[in-house]
Amino acid sequence: MDTAPPPIAPHATLPRHYADDGERDRYVQALFDGGAASYDRINAIFSLGTGARYRRDALKRAGLAPGKRLLDVATGTGLVAREAVRILGRPEDVVGLDLSAGMLREARASLPNPLVQARAEALPLADASVDLVSMGYALRHVPDLVGTFREYHRVLRPGGRVLLLEIDQPASPVALAAVRFYLGRVVPGLSRIIGRGERDSRMMRYFWDTIDACVPPETITAALAEAGFADVGCDVQLGIFRAYGALRP
Repeated sequence: MDTAPPPIAPHATLPRHYADDGERDRYVQALFDGGAASYDRINAIFSLGTGARYRRDALKRAGLAPGKRLLDVATGTGLVAREAVRILGRPEDVVGLDLSAGMLREARASLPNPLVQARAEALPLADASVDLVSMGYALRHVPDLVGTFREYHRVLRPGGRVLLLEIDQPASPVALAAVRFYLGRVVPGLSRIIGRGERDSRMMRYFWDTIDACVPPETITAALAEAGFADVGCDVQLGIFRAYGALRP
């Protein structure tokens, strides 16, 4: 009898944050629920250039245009969804989805589009119902890359695309040391001051630790291909900002 292959996690267990993979979902949900109120303020200061224009340009390069429908997975406070609404002109054509009730509460305060609380690997959408699936800087929080990508493939219409924005480690050892110091120490330290103390500092430490432990880009592109996507590619800017793209045949 054939057995299902083991899940491909985006990173190994992080004992600094949770004891085992069974605790990861609860930990991540509580972390982002608690940090939601400060997230936009922290992101605006420490985005390293990945602001509204970067997100908007990435969506346009992925083919988002008026008349299409977008699903923004792990929408958070709505940073990607907000740019999608500006492109499409119709809030009802942008569906934001997140596991964190706290993040969705913040998003609802400023966004008019539909928002849904659900998991990336269990999307409550019909087959072939959207033209683009986006995910901004949250790929490292899912339990299984291939399983998640298969859900994206299912809800996309033929010819639709997936866009995954991520931060990666730079190839240069010197650049890696600088980024590790900045994102791993400076950002968590300042987040404690400009945010809500240790809770927000811990959220940003987790943010970096997942980047530091993340599987290489080749594993992500291979998982997209295994899930049935074609034309898999990755655009890299400044050595650390990656925009993975793929086509649903």
